[in-house]
Amino acid sequence: MANYTELLARIADRARDDEETGVLTAGLPAPLPEQTIDSAEERLGFALHPLLATIYRDFANGGFGPDEQLFSLTDGPTAEQAVECYLQARARYAGTEWAWPEGVLPILTWGCGMYACVDCRSEEGTVLLFEPNPGDPDVAWWIDSPSLAAWFGHYVDDTGWWVKAEAGEDLDEMAPWPDARERAAT
Repeated sequence: MANYTELLARIADRARDDEETGVLTAGLPAPLPEQTIDSAEERLGFALHPLLATIYRDFANGGFGPDEQLFSLTDGPTAEQAVECYLQARARYAGTEWAWPEGVLPILTWGCGMYACVDCRSEEGTVLLFEPNPGDPDVAWWIDSPSLAAWFGHYVDDTGWWVKAEAGEDLDEMAPWPDARERAAT
């Protein structure tokens, strides 16, 4: 199992800074017990990426992170919970060209139907952007970050695409996620 101690310390420092500057107004929710994470994984039908499980178990049940903030895994302070969001998306889009890929867990909403999602089946925990607004399911999935660790690094360092977009910068085009269609069929 990977050691995420340094990254968790950096995330904690950033979350404390966000609290001090008023970005986080409700404080961080308590971390989840292992049993709650096990139950969530059972409901999902797959294991969380190890870094994501570590964050929920050792740091907080969501409530921090870029823009709209990380979802709670299960019951918690955020309006949406990752497990429910995933299960609802799988059910809502089942059997359609918009079918939600198995093992791709929404962790944050950008609004307007857009989500940051973790591919829990990839070793790196690839972070994907689901962007349905062009109206074409063949171009709705993009690679936001090659790994969950890098994505959290962008949050900590204010270097994510969301920071650049907010500043009005032109963004480099994200690469499409080549596994979207195949994974949606499972």
